[in-house]
Amino acid sequence: MAKTSMSQRKTMGRVMHEYAHDELKSGPRGKGGKVRSRRQAVAIALKEAGASKYDSKSENKRHLARSKRKEATGRTYQQETEGKARVGARGKRESTPAMGGRNAKAPARRSPRQRAAARRNIKRANARRG
Repeated sequence: MAKTSMSQRKTMGRVMHEYAHDELKSGPRGKGGKVRSRRQAVAIALKEAGASKYDSKSENKRHLARSKRKEATGRTYQQETEGKARVGARGKRESTPAMGGRNAKAPARRSPRQRAAARRNIKRANARRG
């Protein structure tokens, strides 16, 4: 089996953390209930990290991308139970010196595509409200 990347190891660590804190669930949207078996938890961790030897390269890539999307939007069980909305400062204030200073006041830069998507989401939300 190929060596796992740092990104994959972080995802595996997050899944095993969820297992250790009784937050890991199986099945689509967690409908299979909590995971009790460590072996099943390891299998889920490898699958989410895109490091499963039973999946093809493209499937592994797709699984890792999906996990990273989930982590970036705060939809992991760990983030939900610990009250963390997102990882990092994406779309919020710039925080690191490399991004513009420790306490930079300017909002984080967004690409034109990101700005358009944000506008669409706001329109959809307003349309739903009435």
